[in-house]
Amino acid sequence: MSDVSEHDATPPSGAQEPGGSRGAPASAAAAGDEPVDVPDAVRAKEALLAEWLRAHAHPALAIGFSGGVDSTYLAAVAADAAGPARVVAVIGTSASLADDQHADARALAARLGVRVVDLATHEMADPRYVANPSNRCYFCKSELWTRVRAWAAEQGVETIADGTNADDVRGHRPGAVAGRERGVHSPLAHVGLGKDEIRILSRARGLPTWDAPSSPCLASRLPYGTPVTHARLRQVEGAERALRALGLAGDLRVRHHGELARVELSRAELGRWLSPAGMRAIRSAVRQAGFARVAVDLRGFRSGSLNVLEGVTAA
Repeated sequence: MSDVSEHDATPPSGAQEPGGSRGAPASAAAAGDEPVDVPDAVRAKEALLAEWLRAHAHPALAIGFSGGVDSTYLAAVAADAAGPARVVAVIGTSASLADDQHADARALAARLGVRVVDLATHEMADPRYVANPSNRCYFCKSELWTRVRAWAAEQGVETIADGTNADDVRGHRPGAVAGRERGVHSPLAHVGLGKDEIRILSRARGLPTWDAPSSPCLASRLPYGTPVTHARLRQVEGAERALRALGLAGDLRVRHHGELARVELSRAELGRWLSPAGMRAIRSAVRQAGFARVAVDLRGFRSGSLNVLEGVTAA
């Protein structure tokens, strides 16, 4: 079976609004019903971004595409600036990508009218990745960008871009190192656009992802040092899908601690579900994914908290 599959820009029949499986409602603002006040300085950054994208989309521009806030905005501006025919949304598919997220990404790319390429990656065959060290993302992104670069060379595509924004470059980002080593550009960071600015501009463009929660790969739910396995990834995916089906919205993580699932919810959702009935519903949903015990973290969602066990309450 080929590691590469391509799709046209036609959304699948009956597809839901992109972003829905991750708890991001398609708001009135996303549909363009409300005017959005964008500061002149932010508009100026977008103009610089469009100029950069036009200059680098010959014969085409490949964008590492996840369907998240940043890569969706980048693809939308690129499609406007250079024309959708010159933009390719490349989706890396593997066991660490949830099926719902993959479907959302394809639907979003179709909405933008850009070409979609599914490119299978095989980081699970790399024992360095499977060992799940603190720089796990380096091995994952090394695999991704190596395969994207090889595909681009075959297609005659010179420029590859990712959705790294100006805020991202301040933290510890081993995956970004892998991208730079393979000549991947980060135009959002280059023009100085941060996450909040990208959300404002996405809302002004009517993109349904403007208020979408972040959704990193499934492996990010495993504490460092816990080997990444297909079974663990599927457990996390099943538990989060079941919680979304209950109606939980916003930021959501099911952290995998062996037989214990630690559930993190946004503060708003925590207040809504922190009742005996709510806890019973959460416990039942997560246990169906194969966890023996379920705990809800009373501090709510915190990015990068996967190694924390204290401060939770049993559900």
